[in-house]
Amino acid sequence: MAVDMRKIKKLIELIQSTGVAEIEIKEGEESVRITRESKAMPVYMASAPMPAAPAQQAPALEATPAAKAPAAPAENKHTVKAPMVGTVYLSATPGSKPFVEIGQTVKVGDVICLIEAMKMFNQIEADKGGVIVARMVDNGTPVEFNQPLFTIE
Repeated sequence: MAVDMRKIKKLIELIQSTGVAEIEIKEGEESVRITRESKAMPVYMASAPMPAAPAQQAPALEATPAAKAPAAPAENKHTVKAPMVGTVYLSATPGSKPFVEIGQTVKVGDVICLIEAMKMFNQIEADKGGVIVARMVDNGTPVEFNQPLFTIE
């Protein structure tokens, strides 16, 4: 079995930049599993299976522009950012109810969306309690590392 060290290096860089604690990749008979231990980074794992390429998606909810949000001191608002590069999904399955909606109150640890990265679905949780006042992404769209997803007030 020939191991491509460039691919392994890229996987290690992905894990370091995203906070994912473990990843396993299988290509034919080859298999690579990379695990890291870290108490500083949260682990996001999906528990609900998702289709690899949803054919039918629920219509995306409209994002609330920041200009329409009530004026408030910046210290009361918190932005939840993408911990990894991938595709964001606002509900567990196509056509189902979104995890959160604008105006909904969330607690720390509530799942607010999923990000698919390398065929793994990662639950993204609220890291602050409060009310969802804005959503900056649409269902099924790609997101970049550290891209704002939601604003919690």
